[in-house]
This record gives sequence, C-alpha cells and structure tokens, in this order.
Amino acid sequence: MRIDAYNQIQQIYGTKKLSKVEEKKTTGANFKDQLLLSATAQDASAAKKALSATPDVRQNLVNSIKERIDNDTYEVDMEDFAGKLLEKYSGLF
Repeated sequence: MRIDAYNQIQQIYGTKKLSKVEEKKTTGANFKDQLLLSATAQDASAAKKALSATPDVRQNLVNSIKERIDNDTYEVDMEDFAGKLLEKYSGLF
C-alpha cells in the first residue's frame, strides 16, 4: 500500500479532519433563533387579532329585527328578495 498516494490525493481535494477548535466554532452556544415577519404577515396578524375581538353576532341588529318582527312592523321587499334569490341560484348552474 502506498501511503504517499493517499497523501497526494488528500492534498488535491483539500480534505482534512476538523480540529477540536474548528468544531467548537460551528456549535457555538451564542446562537439565537430569530423570527422575522414580513409586512404582509404583520398585517395579517393584526387583522386576525381584530377579527377575533369582533363578536360573531351583531346583537344590537338582531334585537332590532326581533323587535320589529314581534311588533309586526318588519317588512321584506319581495322584488329585492326575488332578485337576490335568482342571483344566488343562477350562480349554481
């Protein structure tokens, strides 16, 4: 076996073992994880927070409609209702 040939190949490819000092540099304990959000992500986060603070049901509107139904003063425009109904079903076909 020729050891000289192995040494020449090692010199050509520049392969060498890492020393303990070099290994410690790559595994330093001073590294900290960071999270950087884009402006779009920050806007989406703010919108999500605002949406979660908004109630699902607008109770004042519901109470107003319930009161008008109970008093028989709630009226529906039949032409408007029919138009919206046709618009919804025309999108299905």
